[in-house]
Amino acid sequence: MDTGRAAHSAGEAIPGPVPTPGAGGDRTPRTGRTGPAPFTPGTLLWDMAGDIRVLLCLPAALVLQVAHPAVGAGVDEHSVFRTDPWGRARRSLDSLQLWVYGGDRAVEEGRRLRRLHRDIKGTDTRGRAYHALNPAPYAWVHATGFPVFLRAAEYLFRPFDEAGERRLHAEARRLGRILGIRERDMPCSVAEFWTYFDTVVHDELERTVVVEELLDPRRSVPPPDGAAAVLRLLWPVLRPVLLWLQVFVTKGLLPPMARERLDVPWTPRDERRLRLLGRVVRTVVPRLPERLRYLPAARAARRAARA
Repeated sequence: MDTGRAAHSAGEAIPGPVPTPGAGGDRTPRTGRTGPAPFTPGTLLWDMAGDIRVLLCLPAALVLQVAHPAVGAGVDEHSVFRTDPWGRARRSLDSLQLWVYGGDRAVEEGRRLRRLHRDIKGTDTRGRAYHALNPAPYAWVHATGFPVFLRAAEYLFRPFDEAGERRLHAEARRLGRILGIRERDMPCSVAEFWTYFDTVVHDELERTVVVEELLDPRRSVPPPDGAAAVLRLLWPVLRPVLLWLQVFVTKGLLPPMARERLDVPWTPRDERRLRLLGRVVRTVVPRLPERLRYLPAARAARRAARA
């Protein structure tokens, strides 16, 4: 069954040493601390999470998240993504950057997120009571990052070889610990992850109302907060183009099994166009100066690491 994993092509790939297995399938580097160690230069997430290409792949992870009935209901009923889309996106991106580049603040950000979600509860589309901090949906939100980063690597960065894939999975588990997810709620290996992923996609995911909205290129989105007058003037022309591009890339970066489950159309022509776009992105972005290639938190962390 095709789970949408990045292809292990014979071309250039992202290799890497595999972390030493421990009782939980991977081991956080020993630093003398009791909690999870923050990310540092040399990790895959350090290189990828602050690259501007992450902006292209995050919407696919969001679609996977809100396709879970509990997560979709929570976002539908409690989020401000409709009334404040740019503010919501900015806060989510700032939080993600803290997870990877925040050093010791990363764990506190994980605690803050859990406090933020304490009162988010209700009934999902299947009539089941949900709470945002229930282990299953909370772990699923985190789990969506791994397959989407693999898909992004295949199209927008460089595909991972098998060692790199295991390394990315180990780092994803490390990130889960930073976010306060229990070890037993995270698959211990890549093979276990795909079994878990297939089960959730088949048994839980559905085309929720939030999925419908996120995949609608005609939806109403205001110009960015604080946009210049010229951008506001041109927004009626730019919005349809930008939303079409976002939805197109989002659909392409969804794992094929999830696309099928959510009834998202994708043709061979779409695949060719996405691969062409990916070649352009892979050629242009690595040649950009650091101030244009990396998001602000990543730039600051990279400067501090060099210093």
